[in-house]
Amino acid sequence: MKPGQLVISLDFELNWGVHDTLSLDTYGPNIRGVQTVIPRLLDLFGRYHVKATWGIVGFLFHQDKEELLAHVPDRLPAYSNPKLSPYGAYLDRVGKGFPEDPHHFSPHLVQLILEQPQHEVGTHTYCHYYCLEPGQSAAEFEADLEMAIRVGAERGVTITSLIFPRNQYNKEYLRICAKHGILCIRGNERHWLYAADNAAGQTPARRGLRLLDSYVPLSGNHAFDLDRLPATLPIDIPASAFLRPYMPRLAFLDGLRLRRIKKSMTHAAKNGLVYHLWWHPHNFGIHQDENFAFLELILKHYQQLNRQYGFGSSTMSELARQVLAANNPAPSHVSS
Repeated sequence: MKPGQLVISLDFELNWGVHDTLSLDTYGPNIRGVQTVIPRLLDLFGRYHVKATWGIVGFLFHQDKEELLAHVPDRLPAYSNPKLSPYGAYLDRVGKGFPEDPHHFSPHLVQLILEQPQHEVGTHTYCHYYCLEPGQSAAEFEADLEMAIRVGAERGVTITSLIFPRNQYNKEYLRICAKHGILCIRGNERHWLYAADNAAGQTPARRGLRLLDSYVPLSGNHAFDLDRLPATLPIDIPASAFLRPYMPRLAFLDGLRLRRIKKSMTHAAKNGLVYHLWWHPHNFGIHQDENFAFLELILKHYQQLNRQYGFGSSTMSELARQVLAANNPAPSHVSS
């Protein structure tokens, strides 16, 4: 039996990822907190010898707003709800760059990640693109992806993994990913609670059940067998769990939250499976000490499983290449 593996993926987006749902008046401290969260994450991952895939919004590669404006795609997302777009009126309100505007620019944080080559830098699309929202088109998504790949290349990064914002995607968009050299994407947990949908489909009931699922195993442990993943480009590396941030009103349940994660990791380690944990750096932006203490307990458990069962740490693209290596001849592409 092959050793199991832990995968960690992070959606690094700053305010580009929440500008349409949260205000800086209320969520600004979380966004500004990313300035210290990312160095702390890199330090903690280094101490426990854990790799991560960083899905970075392409805008964040830019030094300032002037450089961003010089890299606007020919086609922009024509959402029916213009509030969703980070271009136009919203971009007009964005500051000139860092440190004036830490909510939208942090090129030094991207550089910190790039300086640790054990990690993988992937894309979270160029502009935090929503693939299932009404109004936008596949051609607009393709223009966005092309720019994300181009901007990454300008910084010396070959983009081979993609994390879809709000976990929105469909087969047509997967075919576009394969066309442009994307080896893998982060898929959703294999349960109806986590099925890809647009904002209208994320009902309060579904959100409430997903919250409950973080504490008690409503939907299973979501560890998966790498050998059973289809060798279809892009390879779907499904999520196992979202690492929810510390919430003071629910802190009394954190023992259950930790037990749920550790039990699933142990199941993966004992059975040669993969466990895929993900979150956003801004989730840790406040209550940092509590969030990092919780994460360290998870990484200590990983270390124990590594010693006992050989449980390893891999990036998303490393897993995808393992799937490809085990499936000769060449893999197929997503079909219609």
